Amino acid sequence: MSHNTFGHLFRVTTFGESHGVAIGCVVDGCPPLIPLTSEDIQHDLDRRRPGQSRFTTQRQEPDAVKILSGVMAHPETGMQVTTGTPIALLIENTDQRSKDYSEIKDKFRPGHADFTYEAKYGLRDYRGGGRSSARETATRVAAGAIARKILAEVKVRGALVQMGPHKIDRDKWDWDEIARNPFFCPDKDKAAFFEQYLDGIRKSGSSIGAVIEVVAEGVPPGWGAPIYAKLDADLAAAMMSINAVKGVEIGAGFGAAELSGEQNADEMRTGNNGTRFLSNHAGGVLGGISTGQPVVVRFAVKPTSSILSPRKTVDRAGADTDIMTKGRHDPCVGIRAVPVGEAMMACVLADHFLRHRGQVG
Repeated sequence: MSHNTFGHLFRVTTFGESHGVAIGCVVDGCPPLIPLTSEDIQHDLDRRRPGQSRFTTQRQEPDAVKILSGVMAHPETGMQVTTGTPIALLIENTDQRSKDYSEIKDKFRPGHADFTYEAKYGLRDYRGGGRSSARETATRVAAGAIARKILAEVKVRGALVQMGPHKIDRDKWDWDEIARNPFFCPDKDKAAFFEQYLDGIRKSGSSIGAVIEVVAEGVPPGWGAPIYAKLDADLAAAMMSINAVKGVEIGAGFGAAELSGEQNADEMRTGNNGTRFLSNHAGGVLGGISTGQPVVVRFAVKPTSSILSPRKTVDRAGADTDIMTKGRHDPCVGIRAVPVGEAMMACVLADHFLRHRGQVG
């Protein structure tokens, strides 16, 4: 299997399967002399970790990260810093229950990558999906923590802004509220509603989708390049690579199709700190290059495909059959996609920062 690496100067290669011994990644291109400890990475992994509330899968994984290479104690300060060489990270799997999948090893799960993996490779890892499992995203979050260390002046934050058909009230947006509820929701009232709403879906054995918004503040103008290295194009590809994501938009996104030219144009004026924009329908990117405004990306996460309701499918022999997926699954996988989206935003921005610095100094 190829294509397990993303990025250009800041490159991340992930490895491992959902029910394998371990998962991990190798981060190449990180500049030297950046303070980095496992605690720096663990903080972000703990935000994504499963089993922290009844609204996520009850698989109990500590997601304890080990740094295998790429750091050492500075000879003068004693502080652990990056060396400029590849940083290898390892996360052991400790709570696999492969027996949960033994009854469906010869059946294709609707909505999953079972059929397509078998069509491409001639086999698939039926134990939780292998590489197609959202378990792989833990390694991206680990890499994103390193990217954040490179982006010292950039703040990357994400939030769940919609669950099913229910959207938050943007007038009630409070970044501090995100840490106070299990949904990463910036609207306190809507978070309370989601608790009852998702309880009903969870108890029925079903699932629901969500929309996640990721915002990067402090990105200077100039990052990204035409024509085939556009910042927004790389962001869209990065978000689309996350498991279960089926749609991505930048700024106003699809909503821009409903606006007139006068409404959509982000007018400009000269302020005390130079050029300022009066709106941000462009999502902080014009012509593939950052404007200096917040970079805004949203992505839609489909409902978890593993549900308790029987579904029609076929088996490996081509016979019609039914399937009901057992095991431990997220009733809304979009919840834990928030730190994953943040990580992918950070990785793309770190890559473009290094590319920009390499081209123009």
